[in-house]
Amino acid sequence: MKFNENFMIGAATAAHQVEGNNKNSDFWSLEHLPYTTYKEPSLDAVDQYSRYEEDIKLLADAGLTAYRFGIEWARIQPTKDSIDENEVEHYRRKLECCHKLGVTPIVTLHHFSSPKWLISEGGWESEKTVEYFKTYTKTIVEKLGDLTPYICTINEANMGYQIARMMEKFKKQAAQADIVGSDVQVGLNTEAMANQAAYMKAAGEAFGIDPRSVHTFLAPRTAAGNQIIQKCHAAAVKEIKAINPEIQVGITLSLYDYQTIDGGEEYAAKLWYEDFTSWLPSMVNDDFVGLQNYTRKVCGPDGDILPAADAKLTDMGNEYYPEALGNVIRTVAKEWDKDIIVTENGIATTNDNDRVAFITAALTGVNRCIEEGLPVKGYMHWSLLDNFEWQLGYSKKFGLIEVDRKAQTRKPKTSLAHLGMIKKTGI
Repeated sequence: MKFNENFMIGAATAAHQVEGNNKNSDFWSLEHLPYTTYKEPSLDAVDQYSRYEEDIKLLADAGLTAYRFGIEWARIQPTKDSIDENEVEHYRRKLECCHKLGVTPIVTLHHFSSPKWLISEGGWESEKTVEYFKTYTKTIVEKLGDLTPYICTINEANMGYQIARMMEKFKKQAAQADIVGSDVQVGLNTEAMANQAAYMKAAGEAFGIDPRSVHTFLAPRTAAGNQIIQKCHAAAVKEIKAINPEIQVGITLSLYDYQTIDGGEEYAAKLWYEDFTSWLPSMVNDDFVGLQNYTRKVCGPDGDILPAADAKLTDMGNEYYPEALGNVIRTVAKEWDKDIIVTENGIATTNDNDRVAFITAALTGVNRCIEEGLPVKGYMHWSLLDNFEWQLGYSKKFGLIEVDRKAQTRKPKTSLAHLGMIKKTGI
């Protein structure tokens, strides 16, 4: 099975997780609070800010043809009323590096972290954010749109709602942290919930607002907040298309392969509606959807069914189940007839042989979907580099490239070469 020449195979990163010293962002502030939920601060991360040329060259030399990365809003707009032109030029150089090396850049405008000032203005539960995000988008497309053939507006736009569900379940069931921690596809430190009140008080002081008004992107989201995210996306798409209609635009969503046992069908349908179907009205002008999947969930009449005691788990506590990706693609295609790009898929593990096997199985599923006629245009593995897994710090290894953070040196893993070989010769 061989992918056609135009099928993009690459890897993905998020700006805050790899660049380092994102000092004007909300997460940087949260990482340094008393009672912080972050197990460690990001600090220099893996210093991709200085080393992006090396990283993109490693990707290209392995045979990969696309790189999905984030432009950090907090760098571009460090204060509400300023644009840092030096940072704009930094990202121009990074985009130019991709083109020079034959790598298609897929830019993400917002990947979880936000400018600190945005949170002080009400964050992701405030209607003002729609206009702020629209203005930021306009700035990027006017200044860098000539180099950005693909744009993802917002990463895992549905994540805040998934977190809200997880937190509600945590309160109801008083579940163990290692169980609820796998309920979302992001690194959350649920062990820190015992200090939540003290943490939120410190956060309110850091942002100069009532603690109840601290609405970062990864805070539990209300239905009204969900609508604000959808408005942000729709406004951004309209702005991008008005400036440069040739740019292909989409949103990325965190999606599970929801499977059922008898009696779980209604529960699974509800989750799928919240995760995907409810977003479709805001996506009518999109060119593609960014599909992000890591595992499956089995639904029963009383809710989630935990993996079997002998099930193989990743280091994030997810069931090792690469077949989920093909299943999710098929489910999405039932309601979406435009292009699909897998913008994230991977596992946290220190066993690279498991990663190699996961990649093979996941891409076998993608290939079968293409053979069935589904419009899958690319696969971006998560992640290019071992990096900062949000509240869980540096302990979780998702990367195709190992990083010695003391020396900031790179060591490509076998999985990087394996993914490149699939691009060249097929599965």
